[in-house]
Amino acid sequence: MLVDLAHTIGAYLHDVFIAKLDGWVALGLVAQFMFSMRFLVQWIASERAGRSVVPAAFWLFSIGGGTLLLVYSLYRKDPVYIAGQAAGLLIYFRNLEFLRREHRGRRKAATAAE
Repeated sequence: MLVDLAHTIGAYLHDVFIAKLDGWVALGLVAQFMFSMRFLVQWIASERAGRSVVPAAFWLFSIGGGTLLLVYSLYRKDPVYIAGQAAGLLIYFRNLEFLRREHRGRRKAATAAE
């Protein structure tokens, strides 16, 4: 029984991660890695600051990973991921715009203080 279960699990993992490996799966894995990196960036930045922060790199990884995941989901014709990634990209770009405005405001304030 346990041997059969191990064989079934092994066959499943081989089918999913080896037999189906192609360029699109590789793209999906790269996209997922990029998307996951944003959490590492956010965690490190928050630890350094001693508070919760979301640096621009978080949003850049979000855009990179989200765009690649959208391309991947369009190819796979997955409506759930298409809708989720498309909506997420709007939020990521909007947050970069907020950061750009904040940076521009700080530059103006620094120039006025001189």
